[in-house]
Amino acid sequence: MERIILMVIRSFFLLPFYLYKIFSLCNIDKYDEPTRYAFLHRITKIVNRKGRVTIDCYGTENLPKENGYVLYPNHQGLFDALAILETHTKPFTTVSKIEVKNIFFLKQVFTVFQSKFIDRDDVRQSMKVMMEVTKEVKEGRNYLIFPEGTRSRNKNEILEFKGGSFKCAMNAKCPIVPVALIDCYKAFDTHSIAKLKVQVHYLEPLYYEDYKDMKSVEIAEIVSERVRKTIQEYNK
Repeated sequence: MERIILMVIRSFFLLPFYLYKIFSLCNIDKYDEPTRYAFLHRITKIVNRKGRVTIDCYGTENLPKENGYVLYPNHQGLFDALAILETHTKPFTTVSKIEVKNIFFLKQVFTVFQSKFIDRDDVRQSMKVMMEVTKEVKEGRNYLIFPEGTRSRNKNEILEFKGGSFKCAMNAKCPIVPVALIDCYKAFDTHSIAKLKVQVHYLEPLYYEDYKDMKSVEIAEIVSERVRKTIQEYNK
């Protein structure tokens, strides 16, 4: 929370413009996806610097050249999305829990992203959303899904990756991109405003030919193991 306050204070004179622009970009019929995403990508870099956070990014060469893939990072906290947004130049959208849908400002950002929301207590609604994600990925949209389902509260230790989160990618027959996040939890969850360096690692993707004969739980295990090993190797 302290770093969020720092970001707000150090961006104080820019905030009216940021808010105006984000509210304007909510008109998705007027602004196309690349335009909306480019603005969020640009201001994220600025805001992260205001918060004294530097991001070391590795493996962007692993990102598929063609759109229509799903990013699967470990989940450490609210800063995760900012770390990926700064380092991922191509537009993506998110699948989030429905509890955050109507929070002021986040609501507008989610609208700009055209995010989708899952009610974890409603299986039918969740299945419908994931079918929509499958359709959009086939059409060339990139998505970000946290396969743990919730943030890990144990620093750089990851939780179990849920097989169900991979079914939309499997049905779309699209590339699955593991992403390892390191020290992102320190940004907003450690009551510190000290200079901070976090890491984003885009790992080698799994293509349909790699996983076509696997079950979702097997894919989840492979992806989680790649993420876990990367965190262990670079968390020094």
